[in-house]
Amino acid sequence: MGGYELVKSDDAAGADLESGAAKAAPSLAPSPSPAARQRLVSLDVFRGITVLLMIIVDDAGAFLPALNHSPWDGLTIADFVMPFFLFIVGVSLTLSYKRVPDKLKATKKAVLRALKLFFLGLVLQGGFFHGVHSLTFGVDITKIRLMGILQRIAVAYLLAAICEIWLKGDDGVDFGVDLLRRYRYQLFVGLLLSIMYTVLLYGIYVPDWDYQISGPDSTEKSFSVKCGVRGDTGPACNAVGMVDRTILGIHHLYRRPVYARTKECSINYPENGPLPPDAPSWCQAPYDPEGLLSSVMAIVTCLIGLQFGHIIIHFEKHRGRIINWLIPSLGMLALAFPMDFIGIRMNKPLYTISYTLATAGTAGLLFAGIYALVDVYGFRRPTIPMEWMGKHALMIYVLVACNILPMFIRGFYWRDPKNNLLKFIGVGV
Repeated sequence: MGGYELVKSDDAAGADLESGAAKAAPSLAPSPSPAARQRLVSLDVFRGITVLLMIIVDDAGAFLPALNHSPWDGLTIADFVMPFFLFIVGVSLTLSYKRVPDKLKATKKAVLRALKLFFLGLVLQGGFFHGVHSLTFGVDITKIRLMGILQRIAVAYLLAAICEIWLKGDDGVDFGVDLLRRYRYQLFVGLLLSIMYTVLLYGIYVPDWDYQISGPDSTEKSFSVKCGVRGDTGPACNAVGMVDRTILGIHHLYRRPVYARTKECSINYPENGPLPPDAPSWCQAPYDPEGLLSSVMAIVTCLIGLQFGHIIIHFEKHRGRIINWLIPSLGMLALAFPMDFIGIRMNKPLYTISYTLATAGTAGLLFAGIYALVDVYGFRRPTIPMEWMGKHALMIYVLVACNILPMFIRGFYWRDPKNNLLKFIGVGV
């Protein structure tokens, strides 16, 4: 979500290849002649598939729990969407910054792009648009949601872009192992972030905490959550939530947490439902799935995508690219599942290391498969819709996933708000 067309670079918008390697950003280096270009269509198709998956899980997740986000531990189809976007960001960045004659200028452009994307996220997900049914707008600054999907992508994009601009060695690349040497500083940053996240997740002491929610008659109800633990990875007492409550403030967090669908919090588990009579006190507490500490591992996913993009640049043969994608992808999956088995559970709200490895490994395998079908074997015609969606990912996200289009359609009606266009075409209200 590199520019920021939801993971698509505006400088490397087409992800063109130069003699088998990705071309540099036009604003940073001369463009090759049209004859020298070969478009890497698979990246657009992968992005389009991810956008379509996002729309499907948003619309059908409430009816098909298998498509909805996991209430806490575990993986569902919806839990792959965010890591796929972040992975594609990383791949796109290598195409944008293949050549960087002026590192300061490139860094300035990356910072400006990230700020634009972050601000757009604040407008779309900070509470400015209140909903499809209310048709109101405006935001209370004291309760604005500070983090969100676009904000997380902006942070990951910026950190990965800085790594790609400043932390590249001059070593030659003839074999896959040479990539490790050339980009060792980027790999070190990823390792350092992973260690830091692990230390904080399991080392921070989480004290008891309180929160308030507004009742139906505008009265405030107070709840107290008992913790006093260290290293807990449950919904109530984990370090990820504690960091967000402390730094961002509980009023600036997401107010419909995914754990509201857990067995403890819903009689309709795994769907939303009324609270059970013995529901724990934390069930209605705000929790941001795109918070600060969990975004550390989101950056790691983006850095993993960088390494896959480097393979495009340094290996001209299809066989070499695919092999060098498959080996790390299978390796990450081989690490993720034993981690989950020993208790480091795959968990999207916490963005655990096992979750990072499992989703990035899956992204690598899927990207390799799409590349083989589309760019190697020319399986183009059936993927044209996905390619189009991939090129217009941000527009689709804003209009559909953020409910801008449904709100626009419902906003025009005849005398009564129920008499809108959706009613006339038989979709309902």
